[in-house]
Amino acid sequence: MTTTPNRVRWTTTDIALFPDDGKRYEIINGELILTKAPRWSHQQVTGRIFNALDDWSQTTGLGEAAFNPGIIFTEEDNVIPDVVWASNERFSRLLNDAEHLTGAPELVVEVLSPGEKNVQCDCQLKLKLYSQQGVQEYWIVNKDLRQVQVYRRNDAVLTLVLTLQDKDALTSPLLPNFSCPLEKIFRRNQ
Repeated sequence: MTTTPNRVRWTTTDIALFPDDGKRYEIINGELILTKAPRWSHQQVTGRIFNALDDWSQTTGLGEAAFNPGIIFTEEDNVIPDVVWASNERFSRLLNDAEHLTGAPELVVEVLSPGEKNVQCDCQLKLKLYSQQGVQEYWIVNKDLRQVQVYRRNDAVLTLVLTLQDKDALTSPLLPNFSCPLEKIFRRNQ
């Protein structure tokens, strides 16, 4: 008879005990994921997406955008996406006393960082997590290819519906009249 060793299941409580060392700790399905600080070009693209969503939100008053928010889905699922957007109605239910989100915003954006593990995390692990938790739309931004993969909820699962190139504009049925040319997002990142 073979037995499988018990694996350590990390929790949000464990992360709270870690030193504030500038590293980003996330947990997906009890597995600890450590990432380095994002590169300059990653932060530029992330900031431009946030600015576009925040400007639209401020103009319409329909919701809130956030840059690198903590989302605590469960004790064993705690992530820090690059950008999120939540409608006012959902936002008021999600924010806890520590000002972390405790459930799925409507929109999550991840900008890919170099490396196979980073890509696997955003394109597989986080896609599955966001799908399970009820995210309505997920944008995976590849700054090197200058493209955005758009996943939308279809029959309770996030499904790839289109891949936008740098000549296209980001739009969403979640965001009435929102339009952001990708050339604006990817400028100076050639």
